[in-house]
Formats: sequence, C-alpha cells, structure tokens
Amino acid sequence: MRFSTKERRRAPVAHSGNVNIDVCNAAMRRFALSVPAPGRYGDPMSSSTTSTGSANGASTAARLRAQSLTLPNILTYGRIVAVPLVVGALFWQNILHGPLWLRWVALGIFIAAGVSDFLDGYFARIWEQQSSLGRMLDPIADKLLVSSCLLMLGAEKTIHGWSLLAAVVILCREILVSGLREYLAELRVSIPVTRLAKWKTTMQLVAVGFLICGEAGDAIVPVVTEVGIVLLWLSALLTLYTGWDYLYAGLHHLYQEDA
Repeated sequence: MRFSTKERRRAPVAHSGNVNIDVCNAAMRRFALSVPAPGRYGDPMSSSTTSTGSANGASTAARLRAQSLTLPNILTYGRIVAVPLVVGALFWQNILHGPLWLRWVALGIFIAAGVSDFLDGYFARIWEQQSSLGRMLDPIADKLLVSSCLLMLGAEKTIHGWSLLAAVVILCREILVSGLREYLAELRVSIPVTRLAKWKTTMQLVAVGFLICGEAGDAIVPVVTEVGIVLLWLSALLTLYTGWDYLYAGLHHLYQEDA
C-alpha cells in the first residue's frame, strides 16, 4: 500500500506524539510516588521526624522535673511552706489566746526556714545545681517569710509605735525592688544580689526571730523584745541603703534605654 507524500510525513509525527505522552505520564507517576504522604494537618511528615520531636519533648520534660526536685529547690519549697505555719502559730497564740509555747513552735519553724536560706545556696554552688527556678524562687521565699511575719508582729502589737516605721520601710523597699526587677526583666537586664543585700536579709531574719520569741523570751530574758526592736531598726537602715543601690542601678539602665 502506498502513501502519499503528506501521509508519509504525518505518520511519524503521530507516532512521536504518542511516545511523548507516554513519557510524560510515566514521569508524573514517578513524581507522585516520590512525594511523601501528607501528615495529619497537610504537612509532609515522616515517622522519624515525629519520633525525634517526641523524644526531644520527653527529654526536656524529664530535665525540668529533675531540676525542680534538686535539694536546693526542695529547701526553697520548704521555706515557702513554713510561711503559713509560722503565721498560724503566731495567730493562734496571740489572736486566739493560745498557750505561750506556740511562740517557741513558731520560732523553731522560723529558724529552720532561715537556716535553709543559707543551705540552699550553699548546696547549689558546691553541687552545681543552680537553676533559673531556684534563682526566681529564692528571693520570693525570703520576702514572703519576712513580710508575713512583720505583718503578724504588727497585728499582735509586738511591733508598735515608732517601730512600725521600720517595718514599713522594709516592706516598701521589698515592693520597690520587686517592681524594679520585673520592669528590668522586660529589658533583659538583671541586677545581681549584692553581698550587702545578703547581710541585710540575714539581719532581718535575726531581728524577726527575736520578735517572734517576744513575750515567751521576755519571761526568761527580759530584754528579748527590745533587742529585736533595735535589730529591726538596724536592718531597716541597711534596707534603705541597699534599696538605694538597686534603685540607682535600675535608673541608670532606664536612662540608657531612653537615650
């Protein structure tokens, strides 16, 4: 059978077109097979990626639990728990007219809490267990313990008259420094605790300890409350000085931020 010249030219062209279509279809099938199946929310996700993410999340949670249960942090938790116990013993003894030995109970719990303030930092340093959680909770626990005891001692009239001004100075300084730290944290500026500030906290704890002993101690040594009042004034003066240091450092950073 003979083909005309035009037909002979069209036949190979038609055959070439069919071959090209087959090649394109095969390429599309290979591409479809190479694309991974979409995940639950439409994003390609392999099982290895999912398992790796789950493992990382589990290890992070385990690490956080381990940090929160170190001995220094447990001591800090205990200091926070001591706050309602000391306040409750003082309230029961004075406000509810309970027995005098409750003041000795309050003093014992307070001394244990004060000693833990030294031990948590000591253990954290020697065992290298310092953590962000501990750095946050340690000053909070100190402020809760001192502030709540000062309020109770003022309510029961152990601190009265002009001595109330010393307690007001201490409370106002703690609020000022806490607010300043919170604002500077937004600027990613940290103010380290100075050695003098640590001595201030120690003197406050000693003064409050004498005042908690109060009339129970006066029954043995008549000057216990007076010694506590004198130490309270000294700690208030030291509180003013350290508060000015923190305020000056904070204002310096604020002026730099506005400049």
